[in-house]
Amino acid sequence: MSVPVQRRVEPGEWHEAVRSARAEGYAFFDWLSAVDESDAQEGDAQDGDAPGGDETQGEPLVPGLEVLCHLLRVGAPGPGGLRRLVLRTRVPEGTPLRSVTDLFAGAAWHERETHEMFGLLVEGFDDRTGLGLRPLLLPEGFEGTPLRKDFVLAARASKPWPGAKEPGEGSGEAPPRGRRPRKRLLPPGVPDPSWGPRPD
Repeated sequence: MSVPVQRRVEPGEWHEAVRSARAEGYAFFDWLSAVDESDAQEGDAQDGDAPGGDETQGEPLVPGLEVLCHLLRVGAPGPGGLRRLVLRTRVPEGTPLRSVTDLFAGAAWHERETHEMFGLLVEGFDDRTGLGLRPLLLPEGFEGTPLRKDFVLAARASKPWPGAKEPGEGSGEAPPRGRRPRKRLLPPGVPDPSWGPRPD
């Protein structure tokens, strides 16, 4: 399979970039998603570690959501007949991104998921139902955006973590004489003990 070409665009140019790519022949929509880069330092440069024809290397970035859209161009059968393009944009917190559902109807599911899981504001979303950006995967009334780095996994704070136990824990054996038990570690996704009560 071909290595994707990567293009970085400004958030305000997102819709036009997707439209232009479609006009170039990238007419198959594959997926759209995001990565939480809210902890990036202002002015950090794009690391340029993406393979292939990377047109994004060395550009300064701002904290926010890194939104990506993967498109395909299908040509003649055989080697080189399939070309891939990844469009990328860094969306600052609270900035809306224009929907591409008018270009690719299949993007509706992906935009709903990205809105729900990352909190991406999508402007002009239209999946032809008139119901807007409604929940897709989470239950009605769920609060928060679970794929953001600052999301607290409250269930892990309120009940025992079923993962690996501390040495000696659960075996019924007392720690060896003269050795204190190790300090208990917090499970992933749980803030420091000041956040709330936990079982001992």
